[in-house]
Amino acid sequence: MKFPITLDRQKEIYLNGFAGIPPVVPVSFRELEEAARKKLSSQAYAYIAGGAGNEGTLRSNTQSFEKYKIVPRMLRDVSLRDTSIELFGQKLSSPLLLCPIGVLELAHRQADVGVAKAAASVNVPYIFSSQASRSMEEVSSVMGNTPRWFQLYWSKSNELVKSFVQRAEKCNCSAIVVTLDTTMLGWRTRDLDMAYLPFLEGRGIAQYTSDPVFQELMNEAELRAKRKITFHSVVGLIQMTKNYIGGNFLSKIASGRPIKAVQKFINIYSNPALTWNELKYLREITKLPVLLKGILHADDARKAIDFGMDGIIVSNHGGRQVDGSISTIDALPSVADAIQDKIPVLMDSGIRGGADIFKALALGAKAVCIGRPYVYGLAVGAEQGVKEVLQNMRTDFELTMGLAGCASISEITKSNLSL
Repeated sequence: MKFPITLDRQKEIYLNGFAGIPPVVPVSFRELEEAARKKLSSQAYAYIAGGAGNEGTLRSNTQSFEKYKIVPRMLRDVSLRDTSIELFGQKLSSPLLLCPIGVLELAHRQADVGVAKAAASVNVPYIFSSQASRSMEEVSSVMGNTPRWFQLYWSKSNELVKSFVQRAEKCNCSAIVVTLDTTMLGWRTRDLDMAYLPFLEGRGIAQYTSDPVFQELMNEAELRAKRKITFHSVVGLIQMTKNYIGGNFLSKIASGRPIKAVQKFINIYSNPALTWNELKYLREITKLPVLLKGILHADDARKAIDFGMDGIIVSNHGGRQVDGSISTIDALPSVADAIQDKIPVLMDSGIRGGADIFKALALGAKAVCIGRPYVYGLAVGAEQGVKEVLQNMRTDFELTMGLAGCASISEITKSNLSL
C-alpha cells in the first residue's frame, strides 16, 4: 500500500498560513524547544531537556548525525512513496514510534493521555512508560486499535515485574521493552543544581500506585530518615498528597499512603543487581515479544539473541545516563552488523527530523523512536501539539526519502549515504 500524503501536509500548513492560521507548534526543532522552554517551569525544562554530567552524550547524539551525508539519486519514480513497515506481525504506516517518557505531567496536565490520543489520531505506536503520570489502563482506553508497547523498569520485586507485565497484556500491549541502562539514576547536573526530583512529589509513579502488588508492598515497613520540616517540604507533601490516587485530601493525609508510596517507589524501582539470567524469568511470564532497550555494544546485541530476545533498541537514554557515551547513530552500524537481521533493531536518542530517520534506517535500523520532540509538542500545544509534531516528522521523512530517490523503505540502504 502506498501513501502519497506528504504534499497534503505541506499544503495544509501553507493554506492555513494564507488564511492567517499558524501551526500550533513550530516546525523547526530549535524553535519548538525554545517555545516549550517558555511554557515550562525551570524545573520541568531542566528535567526534560537535561543530560548526564557535562552533557557530552546529549550533544553527541544530535551532532554525530552530521557526519553521515545523504547522497540523493535522480530520475527515479517516487510519485508514490510507501513508508510502511512490519514489526512483530503488525503493519505500521511509518517507521516511527514514541519513546517511553516519564513524568509527562511536567509538560502538560493532559500528560500520557494527551500523547496517546495524538498517537492514535495519526496511528503512531506509543511505548507506555513505567514512570507514567497516568496508569496504563487509562492511557490504553483512549487508543482504540493503535499499537502500544510497555516499557518495563525491572524493580527489586519480581512480583511487581510480573504484575506490570500482566497488566500490559490486558491493556493489549503488543511488546515489552526492558530498559537496561537505568539501574541507577544518572548524574543529571541540571536536576542536581535545582535539587529537584519529581518522584519525591509523587509525580510519575501512577503505574505503581495503581498496581495491587505495589499497594501490598507499601505495607512493608520502610526506614525513614529524619528530615528537618521546612515550608518547602510541607509544600512538597501537599503536592505528593494531591498526586496520590483515590480519596479526598484529608483522608489521604490521614492514611499516610502518599508518603509510603514515594518511599517504597524510591527503594524499589530499580535493580542494580540485574543480570542476563533474570531475562529467563520474563520469558516464563509472558509470550509477548521482548525488546532490550539500551544496547550499544555488538557483543551485547549478540547476547540478546543468545538469550532469546525478540528485538533491541539502540539507546543511551537520550544522553541522560552516561556522560561521554557513544552516540546512538555511531553505535548503530556495529550493532546492526552483529544482529544480521535476525531480530529487529530500533534506535532512539537524537532523532530530530526526517533526515535523521532516513540515516538511521540506512545504517540498519528497522524503525526509530522519538522522545523530546513530542514532549515539547505536548508542552506547547497539548494533544494537538503532539499530533502536529508527529505529522511534521513523518512528512519530513517521507519527503527526504522521495527526494533521495527512494520510493519505499526497502530501498533505503547504506548506498544512500556517504560514510
